[in-house]
Amino acid sequence: MDNMCEDRAMTVFAADGRHRVAVLVRDRMLPFELGLVHRLFGQARDDTGTPLYEVLTCALAPGEIRTDTDFTVTVPRGPEALGEADTVFVPGAENDRAPEAGPLDPALTAALARVRRGARVASICTGSFVLARAGLLAGRRATTHWRSSALFRESFPDVDFDPGVLYTDDEGVLTSAGAAAGIDLCLHMIRADHGAAVANEVARATVVPPHRDGGQAQYISRPLPEPAVSSTSRARAWALANLHRPVTLRELAAQEATSTRTFTRRFREEIGTSPGRWLTRQRVERACALLERTDLSVDEVAADAGFGTAGSLRLHLQAELGVSPTAYRATFRGNDRSAAHR
Repeated sequence: MDNMCEDRAMTVFAADGRHRVAVLVRDRMLPFELGLVHRLFGQARDDTGTPLYEVLTCALAPGEIRTDTDFTVTVPRGPEALGEADTVFVPGAENDRAPEAGPLDPALTAALARVRRGARVASICTGSFVLARAGLLAGRRATTHWRSSALFRESFPDVDFDPGVLYTDDEGVLTSAGAAAGIDLCLHMIRADHGAAVANEVARATVVPPHRDGGQAQYISRPLPEPAVSSTSRARAWALANLHRPVTLRELAAQEATSTRTFTRRFREEIGTSPGRWLTRQRVERACALLERTDLSVDEVAADAGFGTAGSLRLHLQAELGVSPTAYRATFRGNDRSAAHR
């Protein structure tokens, strides 16, 4: 009886013309990623207030599914829901990026085989590992969470991997970076389906920006490694104290009483990059900290970090992080004027 009721509900749903979205959850799922799909697509409405999507949750078998938290989720539908969907989401799960993970579980392979031809398939965060193992990303552009970039690139050399973006869309196969980037991906899909006005209204109702500037680079903490034993530490400490002014290679070498050639060789051996590249990275780190924590103007930040002009700062932040100084400050500080005093 329950199955007949469920089938009838799906039949009614298929008859009403709405776009069907199925979210496939797995053991040790990340509940935030499930919730954001329901929240965003569930809020999309046409001009009359009619819902534009129906979002269903399914699993490899109906029942209780563990999450990576202290609660479980009861899922009423099995994998047959995937065959009824126009869009299929595969959110991440705790063990997706385990280095020892091998081929897909046969039950998961069979479930994905139910996805009908022409349906969109999208992953959130490390759900991209599932799509890649299923062969759905071969030859396609894709991304994943930046912490898993090295493993993903090594595991799937046939994928056109882009670690710097928030999401990708390659002819109906889509991937997103971290969990929150799933929001960006969902808004992109709603925008593609129904236009900017609908997507913007969903974003407004969810209190998120309809579009975020830049990619993952601005969220990655990238301190350069410090060697256990160093013959260039004095020069680096001096450079950090003088970031506000031009610093030459000759001055750096003088701090260690070596020639510029010897200093450059030792520096690269210890830090893994050139003195010039390291110096630029330090200036970017300084500028980001000032943008986040102070009320200094962009011109003042540029001067303090040693870029000289606001234009130079913009060029370097765009090259390193993919965003402007103003956009970076808006992302990490917004309107919190008390940040400078914390």
